[in-house]
Amino acid sequence: MRKVLGFLIVVACAAAIAAQTQPYTRESVWEKEIASLLEIDKKQTPPQNAVLFVGSSSIRLWTSLREDFPGVNVINRGFGGSNLEDVVFFAPRLVLPYRPKKIVVYSGENDIEAGQSAENVLADFKAFLAFRDKNLPKTPLLYIAMKPGVLRWPIWPEMKRGNELIKTEIRSHKHAQFIDVAESMLGPDGKPLPDIFLADGLHMNAKGYAIWRRILLPYLK
Repeated sequence: MRKVLGFLIVVACAAAIAAQTQPYTRESVWEKEIASLLEIDKKQTPPQNAVLFVGSSSIRLWTSLREDFPGVNVINRGFGGSNLEDVVFFAPRLVLPYRPKKIVVYSGENDIEAGQSAENVLADFKAFLAFRDKNLPKTPLLYIAMKPGVLRWPIWPEMKRGNELIKTEIRSHKHAQFIDVAESMLGPDGKPLPDIFLADGLHMNAKGYAIWRRILLPYLK
């Protein structure tokens, strides 16, 4: 049994490594949206010494960031539907130019939904960490845990496993923290609170973001 388990672990790790050696092919998918985000900087000068939020739709739809964190300069560069590998690829354009005070990342959920393993998500997260360590080594990185949701509850076990892998990885890095929001989003029955999501059961409403705000606020003060 141990030999079988060991073999499966080796296969999973090999698959994750192989995924990282594949050339990035999704640039054209996001080019228009990335261009529109960068166009914002032409219309208004982005704040200096800001907290940069980047990631998928849970970041993009967080339209109340300024109100939720008064006194904190924030920049929202989320792009909906993106995977962690997309965030890594576009980091030189969406992260580096701002020289942020802190970086807040939410990504990985779409990856699991697309059939990737927790090991794949970890490998992409490690790539983002490597980017940070090379270019912004003293900039704190806050990773918001993948959230349990109504729509994607069937794949929650794999997302939870990905959270644990990333949490363990972060322990070995300086200026990086794992922000666990998952537990607070579950009800007494151990399932996602239904009233913190929009009708699609995927994206959060104001109640959901209030939970994130409460947990994240101490890290941004």
